Amino acid sequence: MLLELQKEAFPKGSKLPKNFHEAKKMIRCLRLDYVSIHACDNDCILFWKEHANADCCPKCKASRWKSQKKRPDGRAAHKVPVKVLRYFPIAKRLQRLFISAKSATDCRWHDEGRTKDGLLRHPADSPAWKHFDAIHTRFAEDSRNIRLIIATDGFNPYRSMNCAYSVWPVIAIPINLPPWVCMKQPNFILTLLIPGPKSPGRDIDVFLEPLIDDLHLLFEKGVRTYDASMSQHFQLHAAVHSTITDLPGLATLAGVVTSGEYGCPKCHLLTCSRWLTNGKKTCYMDHRRFLVRNHRFRTIDKAFFDGNVESRTAPEPLTGEEVDALTRNMETVFGKDPTGKQTIRKRKRGDPPQIFKRRSIWFRLPYWKDLLQPHNIDAMHIEKNVCDNIVNTLLGINGKTKDNTNSRRDLELFNIRTDLHPVPVGKDTFDLPPASYSMSPELKRLFCQVLKGAMFPHGYASDIRKNVHVKEKKIAGLKSHDCHVLLQQLFPLAVRKTLPEGVSAALIRVSRFFKKIYAPVIRISDMEKLEEEIAETLSILETIFLPSFFDMMVHLMVHLPLQVRLGGPVKYSNMFPIERFLCTLKGYVRTKSHPEGSIAEGYIFDECLNFCARYFERCETRISRLVRNDDPEPMSSSMPFFNGGGRYLAGKYTITLDRNAWLQAHRYVLFNYDNITPYLSKHLEYLSSTGQRNALQIDKIHHDEFHEWLRLHVAHLVDSGKRMAREEGSSEEARTYGDVREEQVARNTEKMKSLGLAVISSEMKALKKAAGKPKKKRALEVAIPESTRVLRSQSVMHESDNEEDADNEQELEENEGNKITILTP
Repeated sequence: MLLELQKEAFPKGSKLPKNFHEAKKMIRCLRLDYVSIHACDNDCILFWKEHANADCCPKCKASRWKSQKKRPDGRAAHKVPVKVLRYFPIAKRLQRLFISAKSATDCRWHDEGRTKDGLLRHPADSPAWKHFDAIHTRFAEDSRNIRLIIATDGFNPYRSMNCAYSVWPVIAIPINLPPWVCMKQPNFILTLLIPGPKSPGRDIDVFLEPLIDDLHLLFEKGVRTYDASMSQHFQLHAAVHSTITDLPGLATLAGVVTSGEYGCPKCHLLTCSRWLTNGKKTCYMDHRRFLVRNHRFRTIDKAFFDGNVESRTAPEPLTGEEVDALTRNMETVFGKDPTGKQTIRKRKRGDPPQIFKRRSIWFRLPYWKDLLQPHNIDAMHIEKNVCDNIVNTLLGINGKTKDNTNSRRDLELFNIRTDLHPVPVGKDTFDLPPASYSMSPELKRLFCQVLKGAMFPHGYASDIRKNVHVKEKKIAGLKSHDCHVLLQQLFPLAVRKTLPEGVSAALIRVSRFFKKIYAPVIRISDMEKLEEEIAETLSILETIFLPSFFDMMVHLMVHLPLQVRLGGPVKYSNMFPIERFLCTLKGYVRTKSHPEGSIAEGYIFDECLNFCARYFERCETRISRLVRNDDPEPMSSSMPFFNGGGRYLAGKYTITLDRNAWLQAHRYVLFNYDNITPYLSKHLEYLSSTGQRNALQIDKIHHDEFHEWLRLHVAHLVDSGKRMAREEGSSEEARTYGDVREEQVARNTEKMKSLGLAVISSEMKALKKAAGKPKKKRALEVAIPESTRVLRSQSVMHESDNEEDADNEQELEENEGNKITILTP
């Protein structure tokens, strides 16, 4: 009905389809469709190729059909399959990238538009990319050949978690594209939709067969493709660069062991693990072996650990060729038990340990053994689990803390940390001595209050305050991004006030580690240093927390710097964009009895819109739409250091700043104004000339006393008759807004929003009036609080500055038009 009304409204001769059936036919002509492949109910085989016409599984004899509707004459009229795998052919979707001239040009960005300065900004800068190019030179000759990242994870398509159902989509992400569009959802390609209700487990290789066959064809032969940007045909090839999964997904996708005695996929047989008898779990410690050879923790400070000298070296990850050799003779029988029983295979005494469950189907690709980093460890889940472990242990949350009676009793079995051993006070009752990280109820309440008062710019983070319960002294319901913001931004502030210096310093090092790991630009030498730092940090944590604290997620922190050094920035290997895409797929579910069908049809609909949107250049589409925080009319500011503001969403009001808030704003303005930079350098030189040797002490004095030094320096120039620019003073009053939409989440706006301040813009009339009278002497007035300390030697400062007064006078005259506003009392 709606299509018919629209066709009547359009001019005659329009090609608008008359009904839904014609619209579907048009979509099929564009190759925007998927293929339904029937599967065995027990995941034994797919009914395709040689089994395309079979009515039952040749292995388990399970019927292919759920029900059969018959005609009156007895013949089958309609058959309903038990399980359907939906495959979205990847070759056609890669070809469509080159139909649009804009997207075809973006596919060559990694070769033509990338900055090549030795820093890691994109996977094309990484050693893994260059290693593949060095081996497969024919593939690397044409920059239009596509590199793919394959990601997968299971999710429940229903809003209610009471229903156990798991759907596994397999997503392909072309990483030839520039960083600002590479990890965006319109460029994600859904290739497989593995049906539920159960997770495929090790049988995922059965469902991956159509994708692997196409990837093999794309690498060996390629497909003939038209490039709209160069108006020519070429042979398009594609290869998988790496995969992204969480830790359980890594066991499913790659067939490696991710739990138990040899649960580390990087340490393999050299994993250092201990079984906690009372805790009924495995812990992973002994991080001293990742330290440099002559580190003092290995020998001198052995008493702080287990009392032994650590002489072992760090294990080297297995190469692709080594994994290929280890799994070459493994035979895997796919399929689940028709009775529904799960068989638990335990290793018998005397059998060699196994670190692989099966030979992965990925080795069917001829280049898989040549990949330097085939499977990525997900930094998002590591960060969330580390944050949960720390917060739950510090607050002592019942059932989640890593410090309990069983953990203390395991210390007795290991005969370490005797000061923390439980003291029996009755039958099955123990008194637990306080640890160095133990907090009193008052300190726990203070810890929660610091987090409760956090405020962030619009769109930067969710409202973490609703997850913080001050009275109950607990934090609950944190999502992955909440832990990301909490651990990197708020955690250092909270632990400084509530924990001893040694404990807080170690936890702040953890926060700094994740900040450096998530950096958008990576220097390889920095990652090499970070490998040494995180090994030392984990060794320090071993002297603070109990063995139960060190689960697999905490241990995997030591392997993240090497992954970043080989594969590039974390943004291309974590699960944040994948989880958001899974949430989008969940929103497609309309028919709850057939969630996979709803997801497939919803994705095809969105894919059509994305395909058409590439051809609309002068109108706003889902591809050309401005990002969330862009605003065509930002708040105007006459000050050059606050020209990146936003638009306020709530009414403004005036507040009176206290001394601490005013001083923070005062320093912030000085340290972030470009024209003050020469004076910052001059003050650092002056401090160095006074005999200060400690760099940390110099930075502290520089931060605390620069504003007073600048006032005295300006006063000296004025007294010497230098011609300066005069500025109006400010007051303790400031405008603030209930909410502000940031034009860009920049560093300066984040800091000012955290203070709850908006910049006070003074009138320009006085400056213009003064500029019209060149004969009149003008001075820059920078007021400071009276309580600020004065530099020890004013005469020394004057003598050191006389040599550069002429240069300063000329510089200040050139910058007369630049307006400086300092928040002053």
